[in-house]
Amino acid sequence: MKNFKIIFTVVLFLIFGFSNAQKVGVIDTQLILDKMPEYKEAEARLNSQIDTWQSELQNLQSEYERKKAAFESEKVLLIGDQLKLREKEVMDLEKNIKTTTSLRFGANGEITKLRTNLVVPFQDQIWNAVKTMAEKNGLGTVLDKTSNNVIFLLPRYDYTEKVLAILLKGSDKKEKTNSKSKK
Repeated sequence: MKNFKIIFTVVLFLIFGFSNAQKVGVIDTQLILDKMPEYKEAEARLNSQIDTWQSELQNLQSEYERKKAAFESEKVLLIGDQLKLREKEVMDLEKNIKTTTSLRFGANGEITKLRTNLVVPFQDQIWNAVKTMAEKNGLGTVLDKTSNNVIFLLPRYDYTEKVLAILLKGSDKKEKTNSKSKK
């Protein structure tokens, strides 16, 4: 399947390349993101939040294991309502762990939403910079190395640094504006 994608992509480029004679450029969005200080800061905040949630989950898991072990060892001594109450307490903790795990770390959980909120503004910035760079350099197509569809690339067709220059220039303007407004 992966080979089919690669072959299909190459064939498309050949067809469009011969018919439209477009210039093609390539960028590395991961490298661009890695060099954006604002992205690094946002990513650090996200990772900090993830660590906090993992710690909370580990504490819940420890409490559950402790209460379950205590319940199992005292089970024979408990009768009636006491037995039901302690069993319900252990089951509620187990249910809480599953719910928390799903809400925070599930496919549509808080981490996924936070990650999306983190990446979208930077994707928009990169998109605008790529568009500007492509227009300046007369590129008809810009590919992303990060998606692993680029098999070979001559360095002269790698426009990552040009996109970074556009982004960082915009970032410098924001910093100067913020510095002036603080004074």
